Amino acid sequence: MSHAADHEGTRRDFLYYATAGVGVVTTGAAVWPLVNQMNPSADVQALSSIRVDISGVEQGTQLTVKWLGKPVFIRRRTEEEIEAARAVDLSELVDKSAENRNDMSLDASDENRTLDEAGEWLVMIGVCTHLGCVPIGNAGDYALEDGIGGWFCPCHGSHYDTSGRIRKGPAPENLWVPVSAFVDDSTIKLG
Repeated sequence: MSHAADHEGTRRDFLYYATAGVGVVTTGAAVWPLVNQMNPSADVQALSSIRVDISGVEQGTQLTVKWLGKPVFIRRRTEEEIEAARAVDLSELVDKSAENRNDMSLDASDENRTLDEAGEWLVMIGVCTHLGCVPIGNAGDYALEDGIGGWFCPCHGSHYDTSGRIRKGPAPENLWVPVSAFVDDSTIKLG
């Protein structure tokens, strides 16, 4: 009996394992660039969060900024707007969810949609939830009598109240509240 007969197949097994190992490494080297290209580019990652200076926003006015390709409404509300929003019974609302990306389990009460406890700062993505139009501020059936507050989407007639909640029209959801927070008294961070 020869020495090779004692170790039958070991050379063949080695060749199989070596070939399989080279195949796995080659496949990984070929697939990695394809998978890596799906990661967000550096410019997209840089814009994933922005800081907005709100020091010049007066009560009753709104600042619109572009974030992730969408308009974001930053509104400093008046006492009348806050009172009108907080007086709404939740049973009257079309969408009972706050649509608050900070906590999606919250109900649509005004307190759950504002950035501060007092309710002065309201931050929302300014895209109608019906077909993606941009609503007009200080307009619609739920603006206050003096034409302050509320949003109206003229494309299909969606009306939002002074808290950005859908009240009338085809839009199925409230205007979304993005992830946001105060950095300091005059700066808000989106994202």
